[in-house]
Amino acid sequence: MDRTLGGEPDAVAILSVVDVESLTNDTPNGRLHLLHTDHTLNPSKENKLESRRETLIMAYRTLGVVFGGLVTSPLYVYPSMPLKSPTEDDYLGIYSIMFWTLTLIGVVKYASIALKADDQGEGGTFALYSLLCRNMNIGFLSPKNIASNSSVSHSSSQEVAANKSRLGKFFEESIVARRILLFIAMLGMCMLIGDGILTPAISVLSAMDGIRAPFPSVSKSLVEALSAIVLIVLFLLQKFGTSRVSFLFSPIMGAWTLTTPLVGIYSIIHHYPSIFKALSPHYIVHFFWRNGKEGWLLLGGTVLCITGSEALFADLGHFNRRSIQIAFMFTIYPSLVLTYAGQTAYLIRHPNDHDDGFYKFIPGPIYWPMFIIATSAAIVASQSLISATFSVIKQSVVMDYFPRVKVVHTSSRKEGEVYSPEVNYILMVLCVAVILIFGDGKDIGNAFGVVVSLVMLITTILLTLVMILIWRTPTVLVALYFLVFFTMEGVYVSAVFTKIPEGGWIPFAISFFLAFIMFGWFYGRHRKIEYELTHKIDLGRLRILLSDPGVQAVPGLCFFYTNIQDGLTPILGHYIKNMRSLHKVTIFTTLRYLLVPKVSPQDRIVVKKMGLKGVYGCVIQYGYADSLSLEGDDFVNQVTDCLREHIQIYTGRLPSYPVEIQEEISDLEEAKRSGVVHIRGKTRFYIGKNCSWFDRIMLAFYEVMHSNCRSALPALGVPLPQRIEVGMLYEA
Repeated sequence: MDRTLGGEPDAVAILSVVDVESLTNDTPNGRLHLLHTDHTLNPSKENKLESRRETLIMAYRTLGVVFGGLVTSPLYVYPSMPLKSPTEDDYLGIYSIMFWTLTLIGVVKYASIALKADDQGEGGTFALYSLLCRNMNIGFLSPKNIASNSSVSHSSSQEVAANKSRLGKFFEESIVARRILLFIAMLGMCMLIGDGILTPAISVLSAMDGIRAPFPSVSKSLVEALSAIVLIVLFLLQKFGTSRVSFLFSPIMGAWTLTTPLVGIYSIIHHYPSIFKALSPHYIVHFFWRNGKEGWLLLGGTVLCITGSEALFADLGHFNRRSIQIAFMFTIYPSLVLTYAGQTAYLIRHPNDHDDGFYKFIPGPIYWPMFIIATSAAIVASQSLISATFSVIKQSVVMDYFPRVKVVHTSSRKEGEVYSPEVNYILMVLCVAVILIFGDGKDIGNAFGVVVSLVMLITTILLTLVMILIWRTPTVLVALYFLVFFTMEGVYVSAVFTKIPEGGWIPFAISFFLAFIMFGWFYGRHRKIEYELTHKIDLGRLRILLSDPGVQAVPGLCFFYTNIQDGLTPILGHYIKNMRSLHKVTIFTTLRYLLVPKVSPQDRIVVKKMGLKGVYGCVIQYGYADSLSLEGDDFVNQVTDCLREHIQIYTGRLPSYPVEIQEEISDLEEAKRSGVVHIRGKTRFYIGKNCSWFDRIMLAFYEVMHSNCRSALPALGVPLPQRIEVGMLYEA
């Protein structure tokens, strides 16, 4: 099943969880329950719903999905460093830096703190922004309209509202600060997409480079060509989905996670048994004292040891907090510590082998088995990031922060398994281009370092705001957290920024371009909703329009798509004035995407009588992890069935005769038989001379994207003959 995601600017509502009480007071179930989701992660509920055995099984499965990028980082960390005649003390200092980076950022920041900052069970930079919007009025989403059920709500929304900090008030009052915060959140999401471009390139290239050790005659160009072929095949297979091979992912990554530390232990014993003395932080001080600027520049390579750590947080919605923590603390973290220790021990005895720092430390008898495992692990790591990119794009489109693209669900059982043809082929072209143009592992490593460090820094900033504005963490602890991690990651960012001319500009350019697209799309959508709310048509105005003798009631059933719930779209007035008619049965329909992962089926369609004969309201609600599975006639049938049930229940409460109920249902059936039509607006901005330069640029950019993106109505399987578009200019 394929579909186009996202809301037509004139057919689908802007992302928000709105107060749906006006549409549900008359339903049999009363107020709508929004938070029917399998992702709520209250620890006490976890203990009741999940046995220890199930948690361990889930932890095992995370190996093949969450940690692919992180655990394969030994393939390219040392080869990415521009080392010049390194000494024993240099290697001890580098290992000490990597150990404390993994410990502080991996264990303390992500596994212990960030995983608690879930938003309805979802993680990632944008989840942090969404969490802030739920609890404080610092975004473009009104907090009173957002249901909050996050496990991190340490204080109630009422307490937060009653005791706002100065920082919270500053963000609420400053539109510039709120726009900057939104852009930062979008940039973090775009950096994850950049990760989806660079991880396949650097992982597969580093793994395939192992061919050159036993066969020195193999050229670098041939390795690059083979890597490109592997990636092309991998991307071409995406349309079949990962279900058929996903059962192999965890065993492959499990084999990699187990064998590399065993090789590391062998290397430690054989080459440098005292390697763990480098755990003392004073080796870091001595390293920078001796190397100065050169040591600082080497941080651009050492930061790659933590690459993929953001996946601990970003993939939270696919598993749960406990399973990710168990997998990381008891398998991934010790595996990386021992693997890097073994690599470093080997390099201390062979200091000039750093350009091939992984395969050189593999003992000869197990070289080819390790080559097969490494190549398989690199492909799995690539697949994990490609799948994550599809999911991020899907969520961005559903949440109306990205132009609509085609999304195919490749599994009937796994809702999160999606594939986007446009995104897939763009990723393929970019990955192959990165390998062929920047084939040197150091250049790709420089680009990768920019992504890793910036995503970590953005997460630190947003997590600090969560601590201050929501958790109300004591100032001393917030200051300690921010000082340690912002300083540490800021130093990493400053080091990788020096690599921008040497390949680091690639993800920077891609991420800023994607963030600009996302911000421009959201800004245009936001301005259109603003206009519609300002010029909306209420029921009184509609009654006046329909009372005009020249306006005819034509046979048929009309779905009139509107962005707003509290009132009707101004396109309706434009339509009635020019067409001089309205269908006998008209259902004003809003497709509403909520800031929750899933909406339960019984809450999917909400209908309401609007007080005028033959005029009804309908809201179709979806979470960003839901499938818009209504197709053509199924969509019409489901809505009319809900409407028929509502008429029977609602009218049955009134002191009237059953004849009136039957008459209203008969009118509905007759209109359905007469023909169904779907009307949506096709609006554009009129950018006048009074517009600011910011509006001129952003709205013009939005109009370009709007003119070239997919329509929303095909998502519902609406046949072409049933579609009508009504054009209208909105004054900016």
